[in-house]
Amino acid sequence: MYFNDVHIVYYVVAGMVGLIVGQLIDWANKRLPEYKSVLSKDIISEYRINFRPNYILMLLTAIIYVTLIYTFGIKETIIGNLDLIKFLILTPMLLSAFVIDFKLQIIPNRLNLTIFEIGFIFAFLYGLSNVAITINMLLGMLTGGGIFLLITLLGGLFYGKEAMGFGDVKLMGALGLFFGLSNIIIITLVSFLIGAILSIALLATKIKKSDEYIPFGPFIVIATFISMYVPFEQIKAILMQIFTLGIYQG
Repeated sequence: MYFNDVHIVYYVVAGMVGLIVGQLIDWANKRLPEYKSVLSKDIISEYRINFRPNYILMLLTAIIYVTLIYTFGIKETIIGNLDLIKFLILTPMLLSAFVIDFKLQIIPNRLNLTIFEIGFIFAFLYGLSNVAITINMLLGMLTGGGIFLLITLLGGLFYGKEAMGFGDVKLMGALGLFFGLSNIIIITLVSFLIGAILSIALLATKIKKSDEYIPFGPFIVIATFISMYVPFEQIKAILMQIFTLGIYQG
């Protein structure tokens, strides 16, 4: 049986792997904020005593893995599957950034550094077939980090406080390596749009007070997942409609 030209076995395997990875994300979320190694012998001794399955993360990761397989399909070559592979690897790190920033208002340096490291590896792999893609990914890194760094510096200059955390700056720079110039700009715009809508909703419902800090990392993560699934031109057209109040008829 096939779905979108992919045999059902691939979906089953992806779902099972997603369940396991989802539980590992829960482990990482406990270790990273404490500056402890994620891959250590403690994962056996501690989980044997305090193991608690995180069904939400497990199910969410499994769903994302299965839908990524459906969206990108399985190609015949490694190079052809690079988009799928990089997003499968990026997914647990994005979910970890979302949960940790939401709970603790930080994005651990180790997490951002790992995203950077893996991003550079993929930039190199893409360069084996097309150097222009690698250049585009490096430009994405500079643009993503640069935009958020500029916002942070301007916030400090005009308001005397950070408008954006440096963890967000590093995260956007790292994501630029995965998505390239055009897509990281789209992720930036979508994250601010989502941030504005959800922040207004949180304030209107009094879940958050006007003087409370609202972490921006979760908005970046949501925008990134949207960019994974929705084609660039489609997101661009929607954003143009929103920001021009329907005047744009591209």
